[in-house]
Amino acid sequence: MRKLLFIIIYLSFISPAFAGGNKAIENALQEYIKGKDARIGIAIIINGKDTVSVNGNRDFPMMSVVKFPLALTVANWVDTNNMSLSDTVTFSGKSLKEDTYSPMLKKYGKSRNAMTVRELLEWSLVESDNNAADILLNCVGGVSGATSKMRQIGISDEIVIGASEEDMHRDPYLSYLNRTTPLAMAQLFDRFNNEMRNASQSYSEISVMLKQCRTGLDRLALPLLPTNATIGHKTGTGFPTPRSHISSK
Repeated sequence: MRKLLFIIIYLSFISPAFAGGNKAIENALQEYIKGKDARIGIAIIINGKDTVSVNGNRDFPMMSVVKFPLALTVANWVDTNNMSLSDTVTFSGKSLKEDTYSPMLKKYGKSRNAMTVRELLEWSLVESDNNAADILLNCVGGVSGATSKMRQIGISDEIVIGASEEDMHRDPYLSYLNRTTPLAMAQLFDRFNNEMRNASQSYSEISVMLKQCRTGLDRLALPLLPTNATIGHKTGTGFPTPRSHISSK
């Protein structure tokens, strides 16, 4: 079963020992992936300017990494409508699908039909809850509304939201509609950390949530956990299909 894997790394600083060693890093990564039965894309941005990539301009499905650009569209929706993350969103029991990953549903069942925007973002980003993500997607006008807001805030058209979590669970191949290049996503994280997170309270709180993310701790974040590094991340896991298994970090 062939795998698709893309990895995004943003480093706000790096040891001087690596300065000028970008080509060596890239060569080491190329050597590592050689012969792997997978299509692998990697993008690394160091100090906001130095870039290393492998297949960095190729499309990869985002899986739950999509919840990061989605959260940015929610922040835009909140800010441009003079709202706050404390405002309440109401939803029906039909919005809470049982056949999807939803720790929110497991905790509350279908008894709750209202939450603050902040709560829904926390469930979506920290716990990677699929129901919370789809409720937020509906708030910003679905796929078309999210796309419009992404472009308004200058998110690259190489980052595409084309399907909801419900869509992807109905047909796993629709996950390919939510796609990005590793470089585009690395650049978005870089821009978010250096610029967007300071633009409003909404974006600032998203930054905190990324640092609290509880999913994917056994993946890209694992080697950094024993250090003093501050880790903000969003990991995605794909659907096994006859053709492939998809993971994104």
